[in-house]
Amino acid sequence: MTKVASPKPKVTAEAVRKGDRAALARAITLMESRRADHRAAARELLQELMAHTGKAVRVGITGVPGVGKSTAIDSLGSMLTERGHKVAVLAVDPSSTRSGGAILGDKTRMARLATDPNAFIRPSPSSGTLGGVAAKTREAMLLCEAAGFDVILVETVGVGQSETAVADLTDFFLVLMLPGAGDELQGIKKGILELADMIAVNKADDAGLKAKAAAAEYRAALHILTPASEAWTPPVMTVSGLTGQGLDELWSKVLDHRKRLEATGELAAKRHAQDTKWMWALVHERLHDRLAHDSALRKRVPEIETAIAKGTLSPDAGASEILDLLGL
Repeated sequence: MTKVASPKPKVTAEAVRKGDRAALARAITLMESRRADHRAAARELLQELMAHTGKAVRVGITGVPGVGKSTAIDSLGSMLTERGHKVAVLAVDPSSTRSGGAILGDKTRMARLATDPNAFIRPSPSSGTLGGVAAKTREAMLLCEAAGFDVILVETVGVGQSETAVADLTDFFLVLMLPGAGDELQGIKKGILELADMIAVNKADDAGLKAKAAAAEYRAALHILTPASEAWTPPVMTVSGLTGQGLDELWSKVLDHRKRLEATGELAAKRHAQDTKWMWALVHERLHDRLAHDSALRKRVPEIETAIAKGTLSPDAGASEILDLLGL
């Protein structure tokens, strides 16, 4: 586990604002720490930097394993840094349910961005978080914005979990698909299509005709859904993360989406709603922490669980007792 030095929020905040990459990495590690003193320092640090956040283009990218997310992000990110952008990639890897460890292989799959001075890649374990987004991804995103990164790409696990979490983090939700829709289309959750701001069929360099056919099927699927915004109809296109084919047009669509939602005020409203959801998520997280660490609860909860398992206590009564112990 990465050690976090004695946190000095004001000093760290100043270093992050100056674009100190080592300070940014330490700040994110501080956010991920579960130590009580680190959590207090993390809150102070974030408060110091909040005024310097919010200006980046935030893009969530998801897709089934094997669709080529990392390769596509490597190509897209490299294209953007060549145009003068500073790109941060927050790549969430699946965690082991036994050890809590993660694969963390995205840096090896993003060879160009990994050595690009205008890019920052931060792999984090999802730790079982629903939606494939690490618990502290939002804080990491804000820290990257404060450090001057104007494009934030959030790559999710993409293993069939609810992807609502990434839509609640970002401005634009991109779903990558494989060529040859057919049976795959049947297995797609309707919810993912409803959340998508764009569908891009990847690997079009290998399967041109199949990719175009898949795109047509996804277009038809989207046609029967009501768009989330009257200002935006989600497009479907074919791309190749390997060759870069279509990525220029893809980015143009991202910017067009941003321009339209800014004009209607929907982008600001969306971010405000996301902040409110974030607050409640933190409330739930802290309640869970109390459940896990309160000594009286730790002693009594196993007894309540045993009583419920034996049928001598109803789940409702058990929940009420736990809430009483929390003082709620």
